[in-house]
Amino acid sequence: MTTQPAGITGTTGVDTRNLVRYGGQFAPELIVRASGSWVHTADGRPLLDFTSGQMSAILGHSHPDIVSTVTRQIGELDHLFSGMISPPVLELSSRLSDTLPDALDKVLLLSTGAESNEAAIRMAKLVTGKHEIVSFARSWHGMTHAAAASTYSAGRTGYGPVAPGNFALPTPNPYRPDFTNADGTLDWQRQLDFGFELIDAQSTGSLAACIVEPILSSGGVIEPPAGYFAALQRKCEERGMLLIVDEAQTGLCRTGSWYAFERDGIVPDILTLSKTLGAGLPLAAVITSTEIEQAAHERGYLFFTTHVSDPLVAAVGVTVLDVLQRDGLDTRAAQAGSVLRAGLLELQDRHDCVGDVRGRGLMQGIELVTDRATKQGADRLGSAVTARCFELGLHMNVVQLPGMGGIFRIAPPLTASDEEIRTGLDILDTAIGECASAAV
Repeated sequence: MTTQPAGITGTTGVDTRNLVRYGGQFAPELIVRASGSWVHTADGRPLLDFTSGQMSAILGHSHPDIVSTVTRQIGELDHLFSGMISPPVLELSSRLSDTLPDALDKVLLLSTGAESNEAAIRMAKLVTGKHEIVSFARSWHGMTHAAAASTYSAGRTGYGPVAPGNFALPTPNPYRPDFTNADGTLDWQRQLDFGFELIDAQSTGSLAACIVEPILSSGGVIEPPAGYFAALQRKCEERGMLLIVDEAQTGLCRTGSWYAFERDGIVPDILTLSKTLGAGLPLAAVITSTEIEQAAHERGYLFFTTHVSDPLVAAVGVTVLDVLQRDGLDTRAAQAGSVLRAGLLELQDRHDCVGDVRGRGLMQGIELVTDRATKQGADRLGSAVTARCFELGLHMNVVQLPGMGGIFRIAPPLTASDEEIRTGLDILDTAIGECASAAV
């Protein structure tokens, strides 16, 4: 048993000897509090948070309305037997449905993104009577059983076989097109056709669903071109598959509209929400149609968990919707996203190592390369820039997966000011300039 004071020690400043390392590196300084767009280290140093925590705190940290709701609700009703329903659960379900197309009117409230995707996949399998699941080759849907089986960007090696019937669909990446038109742009229709030819060849005739992110986040902040998802939905309909859209990070105004799927004029059969719904607290949802819910119920759908329909986080979800609607944060995300994008494009003009700028609203990314012509990734430079940003007071979220260390995910809170966004851009500009010069 150690007698050493907890928390501070060693060259990193944080004593992590008793922690299981669960992916990537721990931050080098201990974080003790957070407010708005800023987190603060143990020695009082402020860090501008350009990731909204884990891309979740869309209202910033310690938003006063969230603090008020948690303070009130924890003293009234925090947790119940999972079969008991409370007013916050009914209100959030109704309010969520009101933000969506009429067909999406049945809501299941859970805790995490992986859990919501697990529940959605389980529902799709039961309702269709099939078991095969399709997802993008650079997808991330979570680390639980079915969600992990549908995740291809990382985490598959060494854990043994996943459930049979999981197929990868080529990722439509406009920056690195594998099928091209005469002008070199991505021929996504031909790529999609080819992908389903492969899937059809492997399928046993039991295709249940396709699960996709509107913007692949861990996959490298990749946004499929306009029209892609409508064509994908037609492929699903032709095969009797359900389309599950995972809006863990893109949902609830982050991209400048309430839901990212709206751009393509589609309505998913099942929608999953998580991160942004709880604004930093563990809250997730599965939303589907009356017809699918009824069919699932008739077949004995079971997803009974300890924290299903918990009243405390449901009350927080209601408050999140209140603030988003009251403050017009869909419009604000679009406006702030324009400021962010303009700044990132200026960085691309100034620094040859910035190969691409992509994304939408307040979910954008840049990719660093060693050469713009070859588009060779710059993992080492990405790591150096990440570290230098942290030293200068900016937390940047590099995609911490093999081969993607030069890709940054930028997702400030929707409440971030233009001044804060420009401050982050200035720090990033300095860090890229210093690190790129040192690498020469």
